[in-house]
Amino acid sequence: MNRAWLIFFISLIFSFTSLKAQNYSTHQVKKGETIEQIAKRYYVSLSDIYSLNPDAKKELKANTILIIPVSKAKKPKITQVKELQGFKNHKTKRKETLFGISQKYNVEIEDIKKHNTFLYANNLRKGDKLQIPIFKITQVEEDIEEFKTYTILPKEGKWRVAYKFGITIAELEALNPDIGEVLQEGQELKVPNIEKTDEKEFDDTYSYYKVLPKEGFYRLKLKLGLEQEEIEALNLGLAESGLKVGMILKIPFTGDEGIIGEESDVTNLTNNIVDFETKRIALMLPFRLNRVDFDSISATKRSIEKDPYLDASLDFYTGILVAVDSLEKLGISIKLDVFDTKNNSTTVSRILVDNDFENVDAVVGPLTTKNFNIVANELKEYHVPVISPTSTKIKILDNVFQSRASNELLKKAVVDCVKNDTVPRNIIIIGDSKNKPVANALKAEFNASRIVFSRKNKDGKDKYFVTKQDIEEALKPGENLVFLETQNSGFASNATSILASLIQKENKEEEKEAINIKLMTTNFNNAFEGDEINNTHLSKLQFTFATSSKPYSVEENNKFVRNYYSNYKITPSRRAVKGFDLMMDVVLRMVTSEDIFISVNDTPITEYVENKFAYKKKLFGGYYNNIVYLVQYDDLKILEIKQ
Repeated sequence: MNRAWLIFFISLIFSFTSLKAQNYSTHQVKKGETIEQIAKRYYVSLSDIYSLNPDAKKELKANTILIIPVSKAKKPKITQVKELQGFKNHKTKRKETLFGISQKYNVEIEDIKKHNTFLYANNLRKGDKLQIPIFKITQVEEDIEEFKTYTILPKEGKWRVAYKFGITIAELEALNPDIGEVLQEGQELKVPNIEKTDEKEFDDTYSYYKVLPKEGFYRLKLKLGLEQEEIEALNLGLAESGLKVGMILKIPFTGDEGIIGEESDVTNLTNNIVDFETKRIALMLPFRLNRVDFDSISATKRSIEKDPYLDASLDFYTGILVAVDSLEKLGISIKLDVFDTKNNSTTVSRILVDNDFENVDAVVGPLTTKNFNIVANELKEYHVPVISPTSTKIKILDNVFQSRASNELLKKAVVDCVKNDTVPRNIIIIGDSKNKPVANALKAEFNASRIVFSRKNKDGKDKYFVTKQDIEEALKPGENLVFLETQNSGFASNATSILASLIQKENKEEEKEAINIKLMTTNFNNAFEGDEINNTHLSKLQFTFATSSKPYSVEENNKFVRNYYSNYKITPSRRAVKGFDLMMDVVLRMVTSEDIFISVNDTPITEYVENKFAYKKKLFGGYYNNIVYLVQYDDLKILEIKQ
């Protein structure tokens, strides 16, 4: 045997010794055997097997050796059933004993006595003729249910249940397709049928963390400051199973109510309504009806098309009306006072003087920053909540709710997404002169990145295009990530078409290496939505960005969309959806908490058709929405990337 084979066999011996020490077993795949059959045989989940045998996802070949973790699921009890087949004659010899005979014929002493009853009263003697029973022995496996029913306890969310039974949230949802967004006390769920002693108990002296995609112990060390050994010591069985996406880990208490907890779950407030008193809401929008020509339908239509403030106000208002109707069906009565601000600060001040706002439960609007600040400042002394639908440049006074996430938060979400990605990528920043500060800031975040600016004319002004060669010089074989920072639709179209054309697959015959390109931006704007941009290119580039609202899918058959279409015979615009979402959130926060201010703590996160709301209070000021969506173009659709 040569040296290479010797090393190979020694390594095998050590591998199997290691497996045994870590509570693993191995399984040799038989021809025609499926991964589901193997998982069922060893009472483990498919993800348990895939986490230790990633190649099994692609193909399960016969004779492959799989590493199988030891399951904590209840094992079936195996009992032996004996069926009498006949007898064998035996003549006792000198010095023979019942024990020796029982061993010789592999039967119990009691079975010999049962069929030779004289032995109950007499000792065994030489010459005794015995009838030795012959049994057919079969093993019967007691049926054990793979799953059991679990009743939800008070304040128990999905992640706590998943943690308790050693599965991921996704696996819990797969077991219970009708689980719903929020768990209710007393709700019954299907869970793995593990022993009671193996169920993990929630301990509020610790925090808990959900493992993200492609996250290993090295990334956790950077993020949590914990070594692998420390994490494994806190999570029994982790050393055997390894990290899995969505797995809930116990970690030392962070001091801020935990990294993941009940607070991270979106709350469906319609289940928690306690206040059915009429709510008075004031809506202030710049309809500017004084400018509308009401002489004919066509003249009115032209007025709407010509006035962007009126167009936006009508969209927003129609969404609010659908929300009011939906709230009334929940038993909540709304008194809606609508005011036309005419987008005029004098008009706004007059409205505040001429009307009783002291007893209003909340004010939604105005839309423009200047007028909003007037209203918020005037109503601050009454502590009337004033909610901004769209602006992010308002003064966040004590009574202000900024419902739209700030641009800074959107940028941070994109940058953090790249930083948390464990896949090494060559980073390129493409931008124009207007976005030079943004490009430089990204360069500071990612030192090894390269910047490609728009070509310029003789006067040094942007021509809003780059050449294929400009980008090729910055690209590298393998994974590339490109930030595109512009508000110019022509430049966006130019850059995305070139980037899409530069993606190439590996070709060994032509000695070409694969070039993969992923496109991102820290500022999603109209440049990426115009007619000039090719959505096929964006999908090919997996275009990723952060947004305060994600587009609803027509395929979801959303109830709001159906109601809106029934009322207005058109599908709702983004502004109409925002009106609906915001109105639903404002009122439901009031009727499920003592007031909207307290709801910030009672209900950290809510979500409706296209918008999430997770308000945080400024140290000296009011409340701002601190949550965004990270979305990606995928097959001409815009899908949320789960964080």
